Amino acid sequence: MNDEILIDARWLEPPEPMEKVTQALAQLRPGQHVRLLLHREPFPLYPILKSQGYAHDTEPQPDGTFIILIRHES
Repeated sequence: MNDEILIDARWLEPPEPMEKVTQALAQLRPGQHVRLLLHREPFPLYPILKSQGYAHDTEPQPDGTFIILIRHES
């Protein structure tokens, strides 16, 4: 089993990135995480993740994009 679901949502227009994340979270298995690539920080996503029992780490990249790692909150 692959432990990562990769979503490259850079340059997609809202609400497409949120839709892709929602679809991926529905498939997330224990031990897996979602790696979301975006061209801006998704502030509206964070409270939604928290309310649904997910944690995230956000890593700004030198090129101005963001990597957001999403996992089940432990």
